[in-house]
Amino acid sequence: MLNMDFSQKVVIHTQDQPWQESPSKGVWRKPLAREGIENGHATSLVRYDAGAGYTAHNHPGGEEIIVLEGIFSDENGDYPAGTYIRNPQGSHHQPFSQDGCVLLVKLNQFQRGDSAQIVIDTQRGEWFPGYAELKVMSLHTYQGISTSLVHWPAGTHFLPHSHAGGEEIFVLNGEFIDEHGRYSAGSWIRNPHMSKHDPYVEVDTTILVKVGHL
Repeated sequence: MLNMDFSQKVVIHTQDQPWQESPSKGVWRKPLAREGIENGHATSLVRYDAGAGYTAHNHPGGEEIIVLEGIFSDENGDYPAGTYIRNPQGSHHQPFSQDGCVLLVKLNQFQRGDSAQIVIDTQRGEWFPGYAELKVMSLHTYQGISTSLVHWPAGTHFLPHSHAGGEEIFVLNGEFIDEHGRYSAGSWIRNPHMSKHDPYVEVDTTILVKVGHL
């Protein structure tokens, strides 16, 4: 088991972590949280070398993906960098990448009844105003759990606040900052239920945020 105590704050600067081989040749992983070696709850960075892929398989607990680099593909289509994908419980596919790609992948973390198949090209998605100068792009919401992109223009300072249900952040670009540290692009942060912080940025920064699930 890896980082499965949700009451603990976790920070991983993934750019400093080595890639680990997966069971499929040419597919590499950086595990962030994992219940078992090849099953159960898992959050990972996944890299496909050019031409690499997996055999066809099912997702009994669902799969959530954001494409960070390159083009990810399966029999249903091609998904360039910036694409957000939800493959619900019981879905199946045969993924591959012709030229290589990097993904953030969350497995076996769907709530019962959350059966929506979602594909969003966030490069073309609509931003809505948030607090102060923040801009927000909602990706998915179900029974109090939500996933969004949040863009912080340089110099934005949010209010000090706590997280009912916890918060999980992946820094897509720029640098996210709070009183506990500085988190450059590629950093993964998990703040537990009712944790508190006072976040801000000095440069333009975009983060992927999931709240309410811890």
